[in-house]
Amino acid sequence: MSTYVYGITASAHSALPDGLTGVGELPVRVLTEGDLAVVVSDAPENLRPKRKDLLAHQNVLAEAGTAGCVLPMRFGSVAPDDKAVTGVLAERADHYKERLRALDNRVEYNIKANHVEEAVLHHVMAENAEIRALAEANRQQGGGSYESKIQLGEMVAAAVQAREAEDGAALQRLLEPEADAVSVGPESTGWLANVSFLVDREQAETFLAAVERARRDLPHLEVRINGPLPPYSFVEPGPAEPAGTAAGSGAGTGAE
Repeated sequence: MSTYVYGITASAHSALPDGLTGVGELPVRVLTEGDLAVVVSDAPENLRPKRKDLLAHQNVLAEAGTAGCVLPMRFGSVAPDDKAVTGVLAERADHYKERLRALDNRVEYNIKANHVEEAVLHHVMAENAEIRALAEANRQQGGGSYESKIQLGEMVAAAVQAREAEDGAALQRLLEPEADAVSVGPESTGWLANVSFLVDREQAETFLAAVERARRDLPHLEVRINGPLPPYSFVEPGPAEPAGTAAGSGAGTGAE
């Protein structure tokens, strides 16, 4: 049977409550390899990111983390069997030990941002004299010709697209000083920025204050924050790969 992987910890911190169950209500167990341990269960058949299982995944990580730092795996991480898991644990032992040290007492905040449409259009018009001139010419001509309307629309779209990259970079610059590490999410997610920040728990309030300042400094952005989360974006590579559509979206759990 395939093995479902929740997270990696030090073998000295691997105690779990009796009777703990995880995804698919299957019993959770611990595999050890030297100084490392990995929290696993059998993998349920037809694994899908149902809310009940997403919460079960998070609960196992929370329980495992009560005694020490845990490197969280993304929802749906499945290996062929227990031996494959412990084999990777042995092969990448130095990496996991370094990550356990680096991520101790740290959490992840995922920041996503998009433009507020009316506000960014105001910025584009204010900054681009050519667009303003064409818009005014169209207005004086009762809306302008079909061709001039198309031209204006294309110019505005290009200017907004250019602002996306600029504003995403500006947002990241404002938040980076308050984080220990940064992980940029995949492009083509529907957001102009999708960035995860690794933050010391004791500095969380400082980071959240920086997010609020960024919202004030960049009022033409809609900024969303998800966290604190286990530091999913700062663990790779893991001992298993997410199983197809079961893999979580967002910041590792599929909850967003």
